[in-house]
Amino acid sequence: MTPSSNENHYRWNFTVNLLDGASYWFGYSFISTSTIFPLFISKLTDSLWPIGLISLISSAGWFLPQLISARITEGYSKMKVIVVGWGLFLERLPIWMMVLSAFLAKRSPQLALISFLVCFTWFSLGAGVVAPSWMALVAKLFSPEKRGSFLGVTMFVGAGMGVLSSAASAWLLENHAFPNSFIMLFAIAAVFMTLSWFFLSLTREPEAEEVIKNQDWQKYSASLLQILKNDQNYRRFVLSNIVIALGGMGAGFITISAIQRFQVSDATVGLYTFTMLAGQTIGFLVLGKMADRFGHKLSLEIGILAMVLAFSLTIFMPSPSFYFVVYALMGINFSSGIVSGMLVVWEFCETSRVPTYSGLVNTTRGIFGLISPIIATQIANMSYGALFSLCAILSLSGLLMMRLWVKEPRWHTN
Repeated sequence: MTPSSNENHYRWNFTVNLLDGASYWFGYSFISTSTIFPLFISKLTDSLWPIGLISLISSAGWFLPQLISARITEGYSKMKVIVVGWGLFLERLPIWMMVLSAFLAKRSPQLALISFLVCFTWFSLGAGVVAPSWMALVAKLFSPEKRGSFLGVTMFVGAGMGVLSSAASAWLLENHAFPNSFIMLFAIAAVFMTLSWFFLSLTREPEAEEVIKNQDWQKYSASLLQILKNDQNYRRFVLSNIVIALGGMGAGFITISAIQRFQVSDATVGLYTFTMLAGQTIGFLVLGKMADRFGHKLSLEIGILAMVLAFSLTIFMPSPSFYFVVYALMGINFSSGIVSGMLVVWEFCETSRVPTYSGLVNTTRGIFGLISPIIATQIANMSYGALFSLCAILSLSGLLMMRLWVKEPRWHTN
């Protein structure tokens, strides 16, 4: 069975995976790493380092394990064994354990903080381990011409539901005392993310069409170097992606610059967030459809261009109102990275090798993702203008490399 050969299975898989994605992102929005988690930590300690640790754990946990788990993933003919079987323990259970951390918050804040950080590390690493198998599963379920629409619509629905969850989160935080508000937030997240696991388990997975390669670690490591050596187009994509990743290192400082330069209120920052979400929502739907027709490389380039424009605007920002444009552009960049930034990698290889090709790109990006925040912080301490200028130059360089150096893999053979 192939994604295009059985329309009944296609419709079924589209539906259950859409429900999986919508439920997952709705639940995840109740435990936002940029808002809810920092607020929870601030209730437990006056120290800033645990808040900084959240960003590091999130990035390292998602990106770094993927290349290691990719080799294991390719030893399985059925991806659901990992996605569903391992995913329950590695991704859903730690969210339920976070509820217990919130219960501990009033009696023992220090123990609650330690427990929370352990659970978040468990969840982030688990997501990174499962990611290659989930990517391989989606690659098996949907043909290249349908993947963009599937992921775009899924993320569009998820972003729309995120608006509802943000309003619900605000209401819970305002009307319920600490730590009861966080107990409810974490519990709601756990319920919906577990519901997403149930929908995912209903997927009808086709048999693998390619021969599964079961290699030892030494041979597998050698094969990675061989891929980079032999596949020139993929190698250029990896190098371009590194430059693009470095170009995005200043994104986390845009809000801080707005607060320090124009003393914007918390309410205005909330409107910035809403604007970014609106940009994401439009980007998911439009860029996903566009990628199905014209290829993911073009959609990815549009997202990179949006980031170049966003950083360029922040350099000469005349008033806080212009930040609405910046955040809309950032939303478009985010949607492009999620949809086309991930799916374009799958078109460099056959389906059985999706875990390795994706893992190689993401782990490489994760390594530089550990370094770039340190560089960005040092430059930001000197000048936000210098940081945003450097990011605009790097992003533009990455865009030119992607545009002129990398060929659309859907229609190019190495």
